Amino acid sequence: MRPVLGVGALFLSAAALAGAPEPAGDPGRIAFQKCYACHDVTPGNDVAGPSLHAIVGRPIAARPGYEYSAALRALAEREGRWNEALLDRFIADPEAVAPGTSMTFTGMRDPRERADLIAWLGRQSE
Repeated sequence: MRPVLGVGALFLSAAALAGAPEPAGDPGRIAFQKCYACHDVTPGNDVAGPSLHAIVGRPIAARPGYEYSAALRALAEREGRWNEALLDRFIADPEAVAPGTSMTFTGMRDPRERADLIAWLGRQSE
């Protein structure tokens, strides 16, 4: 007799390959709940903060029509593009990475939660 978990895992893998929507319990999506009051992942939908659609690899402070703080523009001069390592540091402590940022989020301390969020954000692109 094969374990049910094995069949379930096979089903989930097949569903993922078929482009099925992500499960509601995705840990990255859950972590994003701390961000969605100010950010969206819909392309071009800036809320209080810029859209995070396709943020991984995107130039920092470069969304057309969005007015970034001097702190984020300075970060863009130093770092250029968002990558996983920079996002991890920024999400952990935005003020330490971009002193003077207008973002009021104080940081996400749990490294696993940040990794889940960054992985989920990485999947939010066309």
